[in-house]
Amino acid sequence: MKLEKDTERYLLDSIKRFFGEEMEMPVGDLKAMQILDFFVGEMGPSIYNQAIVDAQAYFTEKVSDLAGVHNQAEFDYWKKR
Repeated sequence: MKLEKDTERYLLDSIKRFFGEEMEMPVGDLKAMQILDFFVGEMGPSIYNQAIVDAQAYFTEKVSDLAGVHNQAEFDYWKKR
C-alpha cells in the first residue's frame, strides 16, 4: 500500500509526536518510517477488509429498501381522476 506524500508526512510527524509526548521516547525519521511501515503492513489489510465489509453491509441494507422507497405507481393517471 502506497500512501500519498502529504499523508505519509503527517503520519510520520504524528508518530514522532506520539512517541515523544506519550511514551517519552523520542524517535527520528527512520524509526518513525519503520513504525509506519510495520503498522500499514500489519494492520492495514485488516482495517481495509473491515471497511469493505462495513461498506457492503451499508449498501446491501440501502439497496434492499430501494424498491419500497422508490417504487412509483404505474398507469395511475386515470385512477386519480
